Amino acid sequence: IGTIKASANFKAEEDAGTLYKAMKGLGTDEDSILQLLTSRSNAQRQLIKASYKTLHGKDLIADLKGELGGKFETLIVALMTTPLAYDVEALRNAIKGAGTDETVLVEILASRTLFSTIYPILLYSSPLYFTTFYSTVLIADYSLFQASRQQGVQSNTIEADAQALFKAGESKFGTDEQAFVTILGNRSAEHLRKVFDAYMKLAGYEMEESIKRETSGNLESLLLAVVRCARSVPAYFAETLYYSMKGAGTDDNTLIRVMATRSEVDMMDIRAHYRRLFAGSLHTAIKGDTSGDYRKALLLLCAGDDE
Repeated sequence: IGTIKASANFKAEEDAGTLYKAMKGLGTDEDSILQLLTSRSNAQRQLIKASYKTLHGKDLIADLKGELGGKFETLIVALMTTPLAYDVEALRNAIKGAGTDETVLVEILASRTLFSTIYPILLYSSPLYFTTFYSTVLIADYSLFQASRQQGVQSNTIEADAQALFKAGESKFGTDEQAFVTILGNRSAEHLRKVFDAYMKLAGYEMEESIKRETSGNLESLLLAVVRCARSVPAYFAETLYYSMKGAGTDDNTLIRVMATRSEVDMMDIRAHYRRLFAGSLHTAIKGDTSGDYRKALLLLCAGDDE
């Protein structure tokens, strides 16, 4: 369900040569670069990078950065980075400096299944911030970072989980936030969807509405994202893309992050949800909000128009 597939008859050495030729001498053949890199899988791009180093003694990403510029460069570098390294770098960038980009933190925490691998790296690199942030959102037990989420649907605990969530919020004065974190952070997506149905019958509210009523700030944003991803990760990213391009200006960092990281995962489903939710195609939205080689590369990652 990704739009980018591994290329058949792949030859890393030939691709490395094509890229070297595209950047050699005066001027840069941006079209050759974008056409090639958007038609190779991430694993193949890593082999191209290794071959480029072997054949030409140079770092491919450094050469791309030297030849390209702006948003197009940012997108191409994202495509050349392994998914784990990209997530780590995105999170580091989100927390460095005076401000913090909570949107990036929430997105990666809620949507990735390998966050338990990323977390120790980030904790080591910025322990003070992470201790403060995660204490604030009451997840010191790392529920949302563990690889030990339950698998499948535990039919015998669906009603109990719904009852526990109801007692933790709507049925009491104040909110037992830890109960929300523990259940939402440790159950499988399939199980949680059953719990949400049971909760709706019990409380008369959708899970999202109760979270908005019972929590606030970082915790509210994080739990809402977890619920939305449990319902549908592609729908969550369709909404993310829509809001990145809605209104005046475009949130290019978000647009690049989602298009680069989801192109091999579920972009076809994201496109379908985008069309259903917003009565227009992702292709048309990208075409209207971007330009130049940046637009060309994004449209190749989108790989089709659903109008």
